[in-house]
Amino acid sequence: MNNTQYDIPPVYEDAVNTKSLTKHFGSFAAVEDVSFYVPKGEIFGLLGPNGAGKTTTIRMLCGIMRPSSGSGTVLGFDIVKQSEEIKKNIGYMSQKFSLYNDLSAVENISFYAAVYGVKRDQRKSRIEEMIERAGLVGYEKALTKNLSGAWRQRLALACAIVHKPPMLFLDEATAGVDPISRREFWDLIYEMAGEGVSVLATTHYMDEADYCNAIGMMYRGKLIKVASPDTFRDQYPGHLVMIECDDPLRAEKILDAQDSVLDASVHGVQIHVTLQSTRYLGQIERILKKENIHVSRAEDIQPSLEDVFIEMIEQQRHLIEGI
Repeated sequence: MNNTQYDIPPVYEDAVNTKSLTKHFGSFAAVEDVSFYVPKGEIFGLLGPNGAGKTTTIRMLCGIMRPSSGSGTVLGFDIVKQSEEIKKNIGYMSQKFSLYNDLSAVENISFYAAVYGVKRDQRKSRIEEMIERAGLVGYEKALTKNLSGAWRQRLALACAIVHKPPMLFLDEATAGVDPISRREFWDLIYEMAGEGVSVLATTHYMDEADYCNAIGMMYRGKLIKVASPDTFRDQYPGHLVMIECDDPLRAEKILDAQDSVLDASVHGVQIHVTLQSTRYLGQIERILKKENIHVSRAEDIQPSLEDVFIEMIEQQRHLIEGI
């Protein structure tokens, strides 16, 4: 493992700490009363659908956007009073991270090294280190516009961490990249966290959430719950079963109307059904048979984070809409 030492700012207890963080745009509450903390060296994930407030939260923490109310610190720096100090000490990478297409990979890293204030006498060795860390050996002179999406992503990460920040923000950084490349990317992030780098990431990919020490689920600007991935699974309400049948869309509507069913959702050719109790499994199979829907398989399954996420969003939607 790389034994890189990161430049740590003044002593601080948590990498991130927010209290009642709120952002309004007119009468619209993009983020409302959000409180959480990220211990040093841990990976914290913000999950939620589009419009949940994840990106707005990150922008406030990075000092890009002022909160309407509430407070927060990043690396011990106040997000309002010391926003410039925060910008100097963090790495930030998003889906739309700005790379210069007509520059080579090494030229892009060199440019960001200068922007982030890496000392001239350290740049050559730092650039070489980033090329190796991001797995870009052999691609140093390739024009950025000729790189695939996965290689551009690696290059963007190298540019974002060239100044060796102790805190990294990832805002949907892996969107549009194939699953294997996403896994390799997260292996790099996990390695950095093992070296003491703190990470806050937003994502809508549930498999990425398993890399996080803790997850905060957001919906309509509010933080619904914070817990570890295992805790979310353990606290899943009801009993989950998987059903394969020949008409999943119609089956979903039928099952959603049953009192014994807490929730039913289509997953490809399967339906994931949350029952109040295991004793209702035979009942719902009989109901589907009566409706001339052939069930080829029905079995108990462990809830995934996607199942947990869907269930929690449904509960929140019902509370908000009163249905």
